[in-house]
Amino acid sequence: MARRPTLDFLKTESGAGLILALAALAAVVAANSPAAADYFSFINTPIPVQLGAFAETRSVASWVKDGLMAIFFLVVGMEIKFEVLRGELSSPRRLALPLIAALGGMLVPAALYLALNLGPGGAPQGWPVATPTDIAFALAGLAIFAPKLPGPLRVFLLTLAIADDLGAVGLIAILFSSKIHPSALIGAGGALAGVIALSRWKQAPYLLYAVGFLVVWGFTLESGVNTSLAGIACAFTVPISARRADRGSVLKAFMDALHPYVAYLILPLFAFTSAGFSLSAVTLAQVVSPMPLGVVLGLVIGKPLGVFGFSLVAAIARLGRRPTGVAWIELLGAAMLCGAGFTMSLFMGALAFSAGDPVAQSQVRLAVLAASLVSVLAGGSVLARAQAARLDRGDAR
Repeated sequence: MARRPTLDFLKTESGAGLILALAALAAVVAANSPAAADYFSFINTPIPVQLGAFAETRSVASWVKDGLMAIFFLVVGMEIKFEVLRGELSSPRRLALPLIAALGGMLVPAALYLALNLGPGGAPQGWPVATPTDIAFALAGLAIFAPKLPGPLRVFLLTLAIADDLGAVGLIAILFSSKIHPSALIGAGGALAGVIALSRWKQAPYLLYAVGFLVVWGFTLESGVNTSLAGIACAFTVPISARRADRGSVLKAFMDALHPYVAYLILPLFAFTSAGFSLSAVTLAQVVSPMPLGVVLGLVIGKPLGVFGFSLVAAIARLGRRPTGVAWIELLGAAMLCGAGFTMSLFMGALAFSAGDPVAQSQVRLAVLAASLVSVLAGGSVLARAQAARLDRGDAR
């Protein structure tokens, strides 16, 4: 099967980044306007859901985080599987550098955050907030500020972000699973085994996959395990081999069908329900306290230090190769874009700090939004200058 063109994915992600920014801006404006009461009432409105024996009542924000975002992780998981088997992650030579860079991009921000938060007044449990990269924000920044830089730089950034997503899912699994309910977990495992069996039926209707995913998600929600893992686990069961000559693989069909809805609907809705905070809820002293400072420094400083530093060491040690035709200054600009944690950082923040602590929620949201904006502007500025230099030399691509 031919490789799925990276360009189509990049175009979708770049457009989604702009919509995410508008959704977050709308949330902040709404939360600090005369309509603030209506905004918070909306995101906290309880919605009961009952499907057979399954019955659950949660707020709008909670359903988006634990329900719709599972579809986001389903798409992320399918993207990871595709890239590992058929795409950029299938080549050890291409995989080494972004994988090492992604590791540095998680370790260094976490270390910076903990250095500020292990003492009095700190919140050490929030260190995962400073580790993710929002692929839509990062790619949007690259597309806006430097669209004519070499294609391998875009592929490097995409591959790094995919590896970063995989690391984030691992952190969620280890750190943010609540009290486990064994019977529901066994039910989720049984449902997942059913989806695995279904994947061996080459002519299986797509509707059966959807039902199987829904059952796995429902059991996972009740089990105490974060539902993001249900999305990832289901994604890995989807077959990549051809289903029919005229329709291609089931995995590609699901990715192509779901990705626009995730990029243009689910993620913006998550941003709108998760990014809003009241400026009056935090004082200046709280803004400069260890937790928000750790998030900002981790993303704005730690992320590029980790990504670029580990990339440089890997290249010197011949553990990986710099992307073809990409200058180190361009790689530095891309590393700075990686500080845009946005969606995943907000998701981690919602898990790390209780919804019953409005001050902590406001602090983490303000820090994530500020760090993401600074990272995109700083990284975009470096990349724009690098592109201008290429244009002057006449070698932009």
